Amino acid sequence: MPGFIQVVYYYFFSSQVRRSVVYGDEPRNRLDLYIPTSTTRLKPVVAFVTGGAWIIGYKGWGALLGRRLAERGIIVACIDYRNFPQGTIGDMVEDVSQGISFVCNNISSYGGDPNRIYLVGQSAGAHIAACALLNQAIRECGEGDTSSWSVSQIKAYFGISGGYNLLNLVDHFHRRGLYRSIFLSIMEGEKSLQKFSPQVMIKESSARSAVPLLPHIILFHGTSDHSIPPAESQAFVDALQQHGAKADLFLYEGKTHTDLFLQDPLRGGRDKMLEEIASVIHSEDLDKSADHMVVPAARRLVPEFMLKLAGRVSPF
Repeated sequence: MPGFIQVVYYYFFSSQVRRSVVYGDEPRNRLDLYIPTSTTRLKPVVAFVTGGAWIIGYKGWGALLGRRLAERGIIVACIDYRNFPQGTIGDMVEDVSQGISFVCNNISSYGGDPNRIYLVGQSAGAHIAACALLNQAIRECGEGDTSSWSVSQIKAYFGISGGYNLLNLVDHFHRRGLYRSIFLSIMEGEKSLQKFSPQVMIKESSARSAVPLLPHIILFHGTSDHSIPPAESQAFVDALQQHGAKADLFLYEGKTHTDLFLQDPLRGGRDKMLEEIASVIHSEDLDKSADHMVVPAARRLVPEFMLKLAGRVSPF
């Protein structure tokens, strides 16, 4: 609670946060923008898709990540999307794709560099973002594609604690409390599981020509993640590499499903995953003397004993 109060205060009262920018016609078609304090040059941009088991996702869950990356000179756009039962997986992928399109076509109005856009997803958001990215690549391989954004505009995709083969996860989620009947309703029935499994889809003949269009894919996973096993990220990276895509995996020993996204940023100090993301994003900066090069260590927001206690009671 002490950490959340501080993050909530930042979310609602910081001048760096622009909440609920409209990107589409649906009620949940909104995104939040986290703007760095320095406005001396166009900034690299992260389009971020939050998790939430496809049911409780909300753009505000990205406040801590948005704050930490904005401190490193990166604009963050946290994309909201319809959750179940407002929509099913097809609606979620459509919303996220529309949100990415808005970022690609409008971020320059907010000081962002349209030539340096990166896609990040966490948990269910990593799955949805990967589906949107692969679907767009497949569309671009067809004739008469009229999409308002292109895969070539995405410099890299970062997936945090994601699941990419739903066929392997149905029973696992059922045992964890996301019951089969509900999960299949979210995913539009058992026959659609393959269609919304990026790891499976890249092996299909219809998608083989799309794989070379994909940007560099970088996945992060904790080895103690019981919500989505780290084998999911390993198998996806293996499949991508086998089909010619550039893909890398970072495994974090002893980290749980929420450690990388929540507990570690709350701890303050050095955050290995955020540093890895920032280093990839800033590797193309021409100005190596830019203000992001020296970032003070983040302040601890929650005492360690509270984080350990939360870890014991968290269902994730």
